[in-house]
Formats: sequence, C-alpha cells, structure tokens
Amino acid sequence: MVAFKVTDGERAGWTVLRVSGELDLVTSPELRQRVHDVVAEGGHRLVLDLSEVDFCDSSGVGVLIATRRLMRSCKGHLRLILPAQGAAEGAHAHHVNRVLGALGVRRLFDVYADLGTAADETAAPLQQAFTRA
Repeated sequence: MVAFKVTDGERAGWTVLRVSGELDLVTSPELRQRVHDVVAEGGHRLVLDLSEVDFCDSSGVGVLIATRRLMRSCKGHLRLILPAQGAAEGAHAHHVNRVLGALGVRRLFDVYADLGTAADETAAPLQQAFTRA
C-alpha cells in the first residue's frame, strides 16, 4: 500500500501542496480539507503538485474539479503540476494526466511540468496534446 501524503510549502507567492500516493475515495477528503484550509487562511494562488500521485480515481478528479471551482469563486488561481509523459521516473508521472484526459476535463486546468514553471507568472501552461499516452 502506498502512503498518501500532502505537504505544503510556498514558492513565489504561490501556496504549494505536494500530493503523493493514491488519490482515491479514502484519501481525497484529506486533500479537500487541505485546500479549504489554504483558502480559509487567505491563500488564493494554489499549485497542486501531483507529480508523485500513483493513482487517481473519480473521487480524486472530483476534488480537483471542486478545487478549481473554489479557487474561481474566490477570484483565485489554480495550477497543477503534471509532468509530461516520460518526464519523471515511472509510469505514475502521467497517470493523472491520462485520467483527466480520458474524462475530458484536462482542458479545465492550467497544467505545468514542474514547480519552477508553475510559480513563474510569465510561463504558459503546457499544451494539451500529450494527454493521451
């Protein structure tokens, strides 16, 4: 069993939540709570680093969509880190990307390959062309 973990940090004015493990029915409430805590503390610029997520089911996708909705409702910004296929070690690096693409919701998110570009105001999101592997 892969341990689920959410760690927080800050980079260039963005709150960063690094998620690792499996994002599923059991673990998604923890991520949802952490996101709500960030917003309650005044955080309106959020990066979710999903590069170490091994598995994501519909509950996890639901949390991502709810996070997008929450950030938009408070005039905030959400960016996801999902490395391009082959960019990180192992197949898990693009699992979430494939799930979002298969469900047709990948286009809803601003996706970046790494924290450096996600926290850079001048960087453009990745193209959506690599969602199918």
